[in-house]
Amino acid sequence: MLESLKNDVCLANLELKTSKLIIYSWGNVSGIDRNEGIVAIKPSGVSYDTLTPDDIVLLDLEGNVVEGKLRPSSDTPTHLELYRSFQTLGGICHTHSLNATVWAQACRPIPCLGTTHADYYYGEIPVTASMTNDQIETEYELNTGKIIVETFKNLDPDQMPAVLVANHGPFTWGPTPAKAVESAVVLEQVAEMAMKVAALNPDLKNTSQKLLDKHYLRKHGKNAYYGQN
Repeated sequence: MLESLKNDVCLANLELKTSKLIIYSWGNVSGIDRNEGIVAIKPSGVSYDTLTPDDIVLLDLEGNVVEGKLRPSSDTPTHLELYRSFQTLGGICHTHSLNATVWAQACRPIPCLGTTHADYYYGEIPVTASMTNDQIETEYELNTGKIIVETFKNLDPDQMPAVLVANHGPFTWGPTPAKAVESAVVLEQVAEMAMKVAALNPDLKNTSQKLLDKHYLRKHGKNAYYGQN
């Protein structure tokens, strides 16, 4: 069932290791078939060295397993909440990549300090509020999704395909599982750049709106002109 989706999700998960975004089994990627309402996600705790498409678990949007012998990722409720809330998402990625996680654990948004950031993210990368004791103790993973959704009440997830969960780590997304991983790779790069730039020039302000608009909109939107048709 949905063999192509399972293959895409498996390959996207394997890219987390080849891109050096994860160690051990610290990460997961999912994808969704919107027509079927089915999500494919990495199984919990399975090594990337042995992961195959047959290991990928299929669930409906309420979390009921429809195919697979293994337990889905423990972060599945977070993924499902994002798919239910953000209708344009086709893939979601979660890692504990070093530099992005440092910003998340510091509870700091990543400022847009230059054009590399602006090419992918339309402004600073937001950080969620810290979770309350009640949110942690009851339905923790679902509440993680809910605080991400709350963080985006005035943001467009298509223009900002990344978020830092306070004290935790990054989630990224895109129209496909592969694009969700691409966003995670770029996020890690801009997170490292921002830390180094802030160390060199602590007084530096965010890049101007004019430069942000130029670099973001030349790659995204109806008037984009970057790349080939």
